[in-house]
Amino acid sequence: MLIDLAMTIVLILLMAYQITGDALHEWLGAGMLLLFLAHNALNIRWYRGLFKGKYTPVRIVRTVVNLALLVSILCLGYSGIVMSRHVFAFLPISSGMALARVMHLACSYWGFVLMSVHLGLHWGMILGMFRKIGGRFPKSAVWIARVCAILIAGYGAFCFWRADILSYMFLRVEFAFLDYEKSAPAVFAEYLAMMGFWIFVSYYAVRPGRKGAR
Repeated sequence: MLIDLAMTIVLILLMAYQITGDALHEWLGAGMLLLFLAHNALNIRWYRGLFKGKYTPVRIVRTVVNLALLVSILCLGYSGIVMSRHVFAFLPISSGMALARVMHLACSYWGFVLMSVHLGLHWGMILGMFRKIGGRFPKSAVWIARVCAILIAGYGAFCFWRADILSYMFLRVEFAFLDYEKSAPAVFAEYLAMMGFWIFVSYYAVRPGRKGAR
């Protein structure tokens, strides 16, 4: 859980490139790659069980998301190393820059969405952990939390549309347009809201069938 929390924090920082700058972005990216590899090593049993058991619709969705996220992060790691001007500048890489740039652009946004969806698919487990810690919450608190979740998801959907992120994901636009005049709190709030939107969508999309998921 600590690794997952660290990955979530680093993900938001990575998306806020206009706030962190180039050098810190590279170090955060290297850290994310290490955290991701550690996360996969700790969950190696999931890979061993890929060809075992019954595949329910929810399990199929989780498997596709997990494998797509794996590919996305590995592509990000590769493209980040090729383009590196700080952390991996010592490597004798002199070609592949153009491909790495568009790969990094697309996979960064795919990785952001897929990691958010991954969180949403496991949100029930996270809520269960909070219930164990704090016990059963009053119905009023539950409904307040649901209203807040709807508001955050709505704002996140608006930010996602306004930033035209689908154009980056499908490379309809090959250069990211970042607002360097926007304050750090505003940038972080928007990415947190967008993450909340995908968590909300994925959690409620699989909620009816998650009892049958493995």
